[in-house]
Amino acid sequence: MNYNKFLDNAPKAANSSAYSQPLVGAFLALLFLLSLTLLSYFTARTQTLQLYGFYTIAFICYYFYFKKSNTQSWIWLGIGIGIAARFITLFHIPNLSDDVYRFIWDGRLLLQGINPFEQLPSYYIEQGISIPGITQDLYDNLNSPNYFTIYPPVLQGIFFFSVWLFPSSVFGATLVMKSFLFLFEIGSILLIINTLKSYQLPFKNVLLYALNPLAIIEITGNLHFEGAMIFFVLLAIYLLLKNRHDLSAISMAFGVAAKLLPLMFLPFLLHRLGWKKAIRYYLVGAITLVLLFLPLVNNGFFNGIGNSLGLYFQRFEFNASLYYLFRWVGFQFSGYNLISIFGPALSLLAMTFILWEAFTIKSKNFNTLPHNFILALCAYFFIATIIHPWYVTTLVALAAFTRFRFPVVWSFFIFGTYINYSYSPYFENLWVVAIEYIVVFVVLLWELQKESRLQATKS
Repeated sequence: MNYNKFLDNAPKAANSSAYSQPLVGAFLALLFLLSLTLLSYFTARTQTLQLYGFYTIAFICYYFYFKKSNTQSWIWLGIGIGIAARFITLFHIPNLSDDVYRFIWDGRLLLQGINPFEQLPSYYIEQGISIPGITQDLYDNLNSPNYFTIYPPVLQGIFFFSVWLFPSSVFGATLVMKSFLFLFEIGSILLIINTLKSYQLPFKNVLLYALNPLAIIEITGNLHFEGAMIFFVLLAIYLLLKNRHDLSAISMAFGVAAKLLPLMFLPFLLHRLGWKKAIRYYLVGAITLVLLFLPLVNNGFFNGIGNSLGLYFQRFEFNASLYYLFRWVGFQFSGYNLISIFGPALSLLAMTFILWEAFTIKSKNFNTLPHNFILALCAYFFIATIIHPWYVTTLVALAAFTRFRFPVVWSFFIFGTYINYSYSPYFENLWVVAIEYIVVFVVLLWELQKESRLQATKS
């Protein structure tokens, strides 16, 4: 592909800039890679100062590298550094998350022809059912043995394949899963480059995601499959820009079958595609989803996944924002936690906002689609009962196509929530949560106001 015209839009280096010197670039790159290596291989999630110290160093390098990327060669080098950092994080068991053990548990059940949605993990242990690979040691590492799995079919397929290759090795299966995410991440970076070209946006914007420490640590490092969802959503956007609507619908369906979140993006296509094309898009996507879910569907599937989703919205709490305010008010009136009411009610409120935003859009082009996707995700994230750090990586990827930079700010402050794991017994530090969301809301409101003024000037 000819990038010459696109690359000509990259900023030119100022001769007087010290940051254009190769030695400075090499120093930033080495410090960035070293800090991420030390964080990934030599830091436990209970070591708060060490954890956030290395992360802060990596983030400072990220900031300065992006800010001073004044030549095409610097941008390409930054892309290479981002890929190298992801490669470095492949070879360790996740140190900040234990979700990998549930992935392996599901994969080992599938390998024996057992649907992981049928029974709770505790069922097999309590009943003394002998299944190859389903051991007490693996069970003891699960963080949710009394909850049904919630992972959709694309992920289950990856779990199965990884365990099929390494049926008795946790490290081997983990490496295969991480390798899938590594390839997804390379694909996402390439898609961002090509989509930036289509949008005629600055080439250096790719570094917002390629070098983002949170994306590197949480996706390939800690094995979170937001990386798969991001790839399929970016591919769907790119195919829409190329008028390949059917392929875009298939890709979006794969995104939904990796994580369910892309379902909230579909209403934003109705106005842009028009009724006839939108209905075809939805039908192609629905057929793809049916085919993807079909191998897992049996009598226990709907009960298992329904139970998991219900518990997710009605029991789990972590790093919430507006929900915590509602929870406090509920305590004042009732004396106990009303999450079983507020969780579903706030989700319904988010869905209402998303539909309202989708049906009041005036633009019919796809230039503002990432902008709408970000606002839709925020509508959900800001009232959700649980927001883990890796959730924000999707916002960072989409921010490359917008003027929004609050997702980058959020990707720094949300990492502070790992402080909760340093307490024994565990509890949530709400001061950290408050600081995180105050900063994020202030930056978001400032950027929205700035965007509004810009639109007013254009009109």
